[in-house]
Amino acid sequence: MLIARLIADPDRLETRLDAAISALAEKGLRVASAALLEKVKDVVELTLPEGDPAALLAVLDEQFEPADMLAANDLITVPHLFVSDMDSTMIGQECIDELADYGGLKDQIAAITERAMQGELDFESALRERVGLLAGLGEGAIDQCLAARIRPMEGARTLVATLRARGVRTVLVTGGFHHFADPVAEMLGFERVVGNRLAVGAGQLTGGLVGPIADSGTKLRVLQEEAALLGENALTLATGDGANDIPMIAAATYGIAYRAKPKARDAANGRIDRGDLTSVLRLLGIAQDEWVIG
Repeated sequence: MLIARLIADPDRLETRLDAAISALAEKGLRVASAALLEKVKDVVELTLPEGDPAALLAVLDEQFEPADMLAANDLITVPHLFVSDMDSTMIGQECIDELADYGGLKDQIAAITERAMQGELDFESALRERVGLLAGLGEGAIDQCLAARIRPMEGARTLVATLRARGVRTVLVTGGFHHFADPVAEMLGFERVVGNRLAVGAGQLTGGLVGPIADSGTKLRVLQEEAALLGENALTLATGDGANDIPMIAAATYGIAYRAKPKARDAANGRIDRGDLTSVLRLLGIAQDEWVIG
């Protein structure tokens, strides 16, 4: 059985849904039922006896873009584990780019960040190059940047708080830095943080890192290790936006690309392109009156 859930423009929903069902039939994907969820009225659930989630999502993209959607080979329900990227997913900024602005290097570093997120550069070498450019920047710039620049993505607090209220384990895992990730995790309510550590000496960034690199492999391992602790049948949710998130997103039961780069989006069985992070709750079938407002 193949299940898909969709949040789209309500003014075009009925006509586009008919077109989508016809387009799916042409590809050999028969829709057995299509109806609004009883508890979450703006979410359409499609049920197919069988089929490929990627093919289903491709048709829904063609018919409804921009939309929020999730496809799975079983009933969609609240997961046991939530693992998320931080920059441009749980917060609206790329921390290293904003920090670089305090050293007059934002454009130079942001260009490297963008290429790494698109999957055009090796993550570790790109990270070390950017961190190296920050050598000599005062450590106090981090606190200034946190206070002045770093803001949660819309819906982030409510997403985390609602999942935690339902007993979901929450983990923030980032290719960014603990200097930012620790306060962000505290602000949003994550239970565990995994990230990189900036080296500091004499009150300045040295241009180096301390300890092993947290990269795409780290994100995947964290997802797998945390899921193993919860038991063999643990359902997992992962969110991210860049190439560094692809292994984690692809391995999760529900891998949701949030306003993501193309390669990350293609690896996901869920996409948020229209709404904010509370769309994840809607797609999981959690009605708005059951949200915990963070």
